[in-house]
Amino acid sequence: MLDHIGLSVADYRTSKAFYDAVMPSIGAACVMTVTSEETGGAYEGAGYGVAGKPSFWIGSGDRSKGQVHIAFTAPDRAAVDAFYTAAIAAGGADNGGPGLRPHYHPNYYAAFVLDPDGHNIEAVCHTPE
Repeated sequence: MLDHIGLSVADYRTSKAFYDAVMPSIGAACVMTVTSEETGGAYEGAGYGVAGKPSFWIGSGDRSKGQVHIAFTAPDRAAVDAFYTAAIAAGGADNGGPGLRPHYHPNYYAAFVLDPDGHNIEAVCHTPE
């Protein structure tokens, strides 16, 4: 249903460093950047995804208002654990460590962190073990 989603961040460099450190844990990476020169203004952004297609963008500008919740698919539970470890090491705040959330469904294994702007970022795996 969605092609891509983007967040405006308060400090582009800080947020880019955070996501550069976190996204490889779930098999994604920064696959595209745009500079202020390319956009003809002050906006610069980074797109994260797999196979060269950016699906999640962060960009300069006023921080997105309110807390946003974004859940990224993790290929397995070990990737959820790695996501959480990488996010905490990169300066994210704990918002729910890795574990089962059976109130969603029996195999819902997820971890939640707050990114540098306070957004609730999740990695989730839906498969058993």
